[in-house]
Amino acid sequence: MKIFRFALIAAAMLTASVGIAQNNRGNATVVAQNYDISDNLDLQAVASIFGESRDLEDFERRINDPSAQISNLDLNNDNYVDYLRVVEVGESDVRVIVIQAVLGQDQFQDVATIELERQRNKTVQVQIVGNSYIYGPNYIYEPFYYSTPMFFDMFWMATYRPYYSPWYWGYYPTYYSYWRPMPVFRYHSHIHSHIDGRNRYSYTDNRRLVRADRMYSSVRGNSLERQNPNRSFTSRNENVNNRRALETTRDSRSRNSITDGNLRSSNRSEGVGRVQNSDSRTISSGRATTVNSGRQRVSSEEFSRSRSSNATLRSDRATIQNSGTLRSSNSSTIRRESAPASSRIERSSRISSQPSRTFSQPSSSSSRSSAPSMSRSSSPSMSRSSAPSMSRSSGTSGGGGRSSSGGGMNRGGR
Repeated sequence: MKIFRFALIAAAMLTASVGIAQNNRGNATVVAQNYDISDNLDLQAVASIFGESRDLEDFERRINDPSAQISNLDLNNDNYVDYLRVVEVGESDVRVIVIQAVLGQDQFQDVATIELERQRNKTVQVQIVGNSYIYGPNYIYEPFYYSTPMFFDMFWMATYRPYYSPWYWGYYPTYYSYWRPMPVFRYHSHIHSHIDGRNRYSYTDNRRLVRADRMYSSVRGNSLERQNPNRSFTSRNENVNNRRALETTRDSRSRNSITDGNLRSSNRSEGVGRVQNSDSRTISSGRATTVNSGRQRVSSEEFSRSRSSNATLRSDRATIQNSGTLRSSNSSTIRRESAPASSRIERSSRISSQPSRTFSQPSSSSSRSSAPSMSRSSSPSMSRSSAPSMSRSSGTSGGGGRSSSGGGMNRGGR
């Protein structure tokens, strides 16, 4: 018995899980996603780490830390994340920090630039500009730090020397080790935790330092761009200007896909509801037709019975008028005839099933006329033969005979 109960419970759970899986499969919406090279380095994360660093050497160490894995770029397709070196150039109140991917021996590719300019009020404006080959033209973020980075004042000291990374292909710092790139969707989830939410990152397409390209032209690296001129951002993504437009297009496609999936689900539900409503209307109309046809058959039978009983009623009235007696029984019979045919038939059947009763008039000491017996008729129309009158001799008393109409007493001598 326990084994049978366990098997029954297991079968019920399996059926429920299959139903839930089918429902989820019908409602799931899969959005096709084509990833781009620019998906592998988040510039907001770069800006956040830049504000947390002690200096540019510490900044280079942070963006290449194997435990943090800030970058996911593999531009030379060797199945290892590229090392990112940092090079700085300066001019008066302007500093341009170039982030370059090391692709091979004496091969570098610019990824992004951090451009700083000191204003007259001693405030520093910062822009993170993505390289146009990777991110498209004018893909720029302006970070507004909740706390001014402590090394900003170092850039304009008289003893300051611009930073130039000593590392190159095959020669890296001891903390660095190779790691393989992760899937892009996993990288997006991973990098989110490295963006400081206390800062504000405003997107803009207005580049403040128009002379930045001229300033770092001496250290520019464009090895990948020269090797693959047809693989620029605008060539990889048609009808999209830069990464910002690509993100907007992806969001709109995702919303449209989800909306289309919901509409298809609602249309399927409405179709099922319409079929069920039409089936219920069909069943209801069938029931109504059956009931109406049954009522019509019953009405025709009642009409036939009523017509036959009316003929019997007319014959009874003629008989009673000829006899001239038992008027009370006539009125009772008429009231009974006005009842529905079904009740008349039931009463008729009950009366016919009862045996006929005979009442005899007892004798008295005085001379009485013997009262004939009174019998009830068992005909379905409940008609009685003319009942003889009950007479008494004058001056004597006797038991009164009861009429079949229930309580009328007829005395002789009237």
